Amino acid sequence: MSDLVVLDKAQTRAALDLPRVLDAVAVALIALSRGGVSAPPRIAALAPAGLLGAMPAYVPGLGLAAKLVSVFGDPEHPGRSRHLGLVALFDEHDGQPLAVLDAEPLTAVRTAASATLSLRVRARPPGRIAIVGTGVQASAQLAMLAAVEPHIPVVVAGRDAARARDLAHRHPDATAASIEDAVRTADAVFCCTGAREPVLRRSWLAPGAHVSSVGGSHGHELDADTVRDGRLYAEWAGAATSAPPAGAYELQGVDPDRVVLLGSVLAGDHPPVDDELTVFKSTGHGALDVAAAVVAYAGG
Repeated sequence: MSDLVVLDKAQTRAALDLPRVLDAVAVALIALSRGGVSAPPRIAALAPAGLLGAMPAYVPGLGLAAKLVSVFGDPEHPGRSRHLGLVALFDEHDGQPLAVLDAEPLTAVRTAASATLSLRVRARPPGRIAIVGTGVQASAQLAMLAAVEPHIPVVVAGRDAARARDLAHRHPDATAASIEDAVRTADAVFCCTGAREPVLRRSWLAPGAHVSSVGGSHGHELDADTVRDGRLYAEWAGAATSAPPAGAYELQGVDPDRVVLLGSVLAGDHPPVDDELTVFKSTGHGALDVAAAVVAYAGG
């Protein structure tokens, strides 16, 4: 057996080249939209305080990997959750295990990549972006935007104003504001929270805004009016057809025909839109873990 590469949290984070992850996640999303990914429905074992999910996947042209991830409350930050676990990468040709990676930074970065790619459902780039949240995922989203879209101004908002200001300092052109003010002044809004109930209101959104929601593992991050009025996008069809935790809380009961796969836009199979409310609801998918794991393995 070949030598197994084991990367801890800091090593995994350092190995995740952000532009390369963005490109690899785009490949995975396109493969998902065209039916090229092999991945069983995500399953989870439920514990009293959280869950342990399993997500294996094979993506042609990228590789074969599986993630075990726990989603539990963060004892140091009540009201927030942590995603902790491991990603195992295997050789797609002979099944040899290649690497074991820390799932927390890998999950945060690949999620930020899919959210950033969701901006491409719009025909024009946003003039101003709001990030709602101040935790791990919000930090990863800000870092991704700083790496690939540094020219777009960002405003950071959260329940803790001091944390929002501290996070904003990590971007070359970011400020902090209240959640409502940040949302009202943005063309694109990234919701990156552990919320169990909506963090914004439809009435706050500017005409033709884009909303990316990657939180909501335990409940609705978006309000019903935003989902009702928006053109809907997701990483995979199961976001609407599968029950949580595999599917999205916000998309339960939504006509699946309303949901466009993000990969179909990236592939040019579905045109981008403009001057309409667009909503990307992320649930994550094992194919995205494969994409990030391959980049980390190459960089580690």
